[in-house]
Amino acid sequence: MARSSGRSRGRALSRLVTAAIAATLAGTTAGTAMAASPAGSTAARDAARGLAKVSAAPAQQSGAKGLAAPRAVVAPTAKAPVMPLGAVNDSGELYFYGPDGKGGLTSRELIDTGWDSMRAATHVDHDGNGVADGTYVLSKAEEVWYSDGGAGKRVADDWGQYDSFFSPGNLGGSKQSDILVRDRSGVLFLYVANADGSLSGRKKVGPGWGQFTEITGRGDLTGDGKTDIVARDKDGALWLYKGTGDSTKPFEARTKIGPGWNQFNELVATGDVDLDGRSDMIARNGDGSLWLYKGTGDASSPFKSRVKIGNSGWNQYRWMF
Repeated sequence: MARSSGRSRGRALSRLVTAAIAATLAGTTAGTAMAASPAGSTAARDAARGLAKVSAAPAQQSGAKGLAAPRAVVAPTAKAPVMPLGAVNDSGELYFYGPDGKGGLTSRELIDTGWDSMRAATHVDHDGNGVADGTYVLSKAEEVWYSDGGAGKRVADDWGQYDSFFSPGNLGGSKQSDILVRDRSGVLFLYVANADGSLSGRKKVGPGWGQFTEITGRGDLTGDGKTDIVARDKDGALWLYKGTGDSTKPFEARTKIGPGWNQFNELVATGDVDLDGRSDMIARNGDGSLWLYKGTGDASSPFKSRVKIGNSGWNQYRWMF
């Protein structure tokens, strides 16, 4: 992402959103109208809109003229959104991996450069159709930028106080995907998002979150239709925080999923990876291999046994989202 000006950041972020839609739909549609068009072109944006409409239809229906029927077992939803895996290497190159429609990931696609100036990013589904339609980026200049495919805009600054930044989905009871952040004293805050990408004043979730080395989640992990998150403590135990749908108290008391999660140096949730209608989680092992934990929709045991989806090489990435 270019560093020279706010305008260049906005243009790059606009391209990023269009590419995210393309990567998302690559695994849920047999046709790839995006492939023949530059990511930032009008044709690409039109194709993305058309693919999104087809993707939202039941799998047995054919969709818009000229586009193949979706391959998805279950169409994306707000409860189990389908979003690309973003990965940033030490050179500042951003790559996307989409679902391949077979339970794994597509080959990587270079999306942008200059991401050595970025700290974190997260896709959102503000219209609630299960497909990424916007992206928030946190820069090392402590600014938060947002785009929904149009010109990017700065929506916040002075966010250098936060060491965790992601969107698990709708936590406040509205349609939009909200933002969770943790400050360096371990306090977790919620920013409720508006339809235009702007953010409300922060709401304090609570202290004590500094005990966790990873916090992530995307969509519903427990089958009750509410957005949940998971958190790994310093001993390697993974905990489930069920969502309440109430922004004033967004999570119930935690329940333990299990021990042994310190073998992973990154946990990231992009929603439904295997396209079965349930939200999943991706974990990177210390040896650079990548594993998929398929969701069950059962609060007592939210993940199935892990499945390897990448043999090695994933440690080349400094961070993923």
